[in-house]
Amino acid sequence: MVVPSQRQALHKQESPFSKSHFIYNKEQDGYICPEGHRLNYRSTYRKNGKRTYKIEKAGLCRNCPHFGQCTRSKEGRKLVRLRKEEVKQRLEAQYKTPFSQKIYARRKEKAEHPFGHIKRNLKVSGFLMRGLKGVHAETSILGTCFNIARMRTILGSALLIRQLKLLSIPATV
Repeated sequence: MVVPSQRQALHKQESPFSKSHFIYNKEQDGYICPEGHRLNYRSTYRKNGKRTYKIEKAGLCRNCPHFGQCTRSKEGRKLVRLRKEEVKQRLEAQYKTPFSQKIYARRKEKAEHPFGHIKRNLKVSGFLMRGLKGVHAETSILGTCFNIARMRTILGSALLIRQLKLLSIPATV
């Protein structure tokens, strides 16, 4: 499975003081900041299992030459660690490999385009109808809308209209 993190998907650069520049020590359950100061475990969110870490003494951050870039908080730097942070790091590293980039490129060209168009351009975030029949009908309509928009992009509006007129059968009364 090739899944980029949100930062990787949006092609955002890491700041010099992002969490990845802090060293996690599993045995002591804490982080070391780029300046060598320790961030200790403070609490765990019950809802999602995220763990928070804070700097030992807030004055260390306020007196640091990077205060204002690393943190603006008077209480000092705070980090949040996901319950399965190791999995996230492993997936981010896997995404960077050339083999994974090849797989992800194929995924983008096959499935992402229609779904992206339907979600973003047609502003469809969910099905309006209930039941399998309704969902199938709605999916068919959305697929048709995507195909017409795609034909318009490829052929141009004028040519598409001419082609559709050739297909129309005159009504007999």
